[in-house]
Amino acid sequence: MKTAIVIPARYGSARFPGKPLHPVLGVSMLERVWRIATSIDNAAEVLVATEDRRIVDFAEGFGARAVMTSESCANGTERTAEALKVAGVSAEIIVNLQGDALLTPPWVLDAMIDDMRGDPGADIVTPAVRLDGRALEEFLEMKEMTPASGTSVVFDNRRRALYFSKRVIPFIRKTGHATVHRHIGLYAFRAESLDRYVRLPQTPLEITEGLEQLRALEHGMTIKVAVVDYRGRSHGSVDSPEDVAFVERLIAREGELVEPRRA
Repeated sequence: MKTAIVIPARYGSARFPGKPLHPVLGVSMLERVWRIATSIDNAAEVLVATEDRRIVDFAEGFGARAVMTSESCANGTERTAEALKVAGVSAEIIVNLQGDALLTPPWVLDAMIDDMRGDPGADIVTPAVRLDGRALEEFLEMKEMTPASGTSVVFDNRRRALYFSKRVIPFIRKTGHATVHRHIGLYAFRAESLDRYVRLPQTPLEITEGLEQLRALEHGMTIKVAVVDYRGRSHGSVDSPEDVAFVERLIAREGELVEPRRA
């Protein structure tokens, strides 16, 4: 099954204008994400999708294929769908890899693609990390300080998502049974599922929690959860200029996820 990875990269971010072009240890965020995407053997096509010509020119400068999409796209998923049409790219599986997800291990993308190929009933695949021990304590502490940060997910015995929430779910009344899983905001779609999703109207739970994946659940779409292991790497993305120094410290400590290609 042919797989395409689309990297939505908006220039006009309200909190961080020009974010995809900002350097992190000397390499732009966009190029870092592109390096991750192009390191995946399962991906036949990698495409940058943006609303700004400056990002197209910059991406082409380091060898990426980039296309212009409209400013009216409401989110990265809509931009992904439009970019495929503009570029004339056809694929059975489409991965939406946000342009600020520069700490995403390549094996997480591989796990998503493998789950999509292995489960014909899944419309969408999204990853999550099991939290226990100190990782769970840190997540709970973070939620106390910033309740809207981080998303958790619960799923059934086939790893089909039941619900996503900004609250910590499940509520832990008794330990030793269900486990808290932190959702990672990446998505793999079947081509027909992506086309369906972008045509669906927004839903009450989606609007209430501010989570676009709830639209899919409320309309009866099936989301498979790929439970992944970061293998000691740290999860994170860049939402504001203040996050850059934090991410640079992580990379300096943990090393590069993907080494630059040699000429």
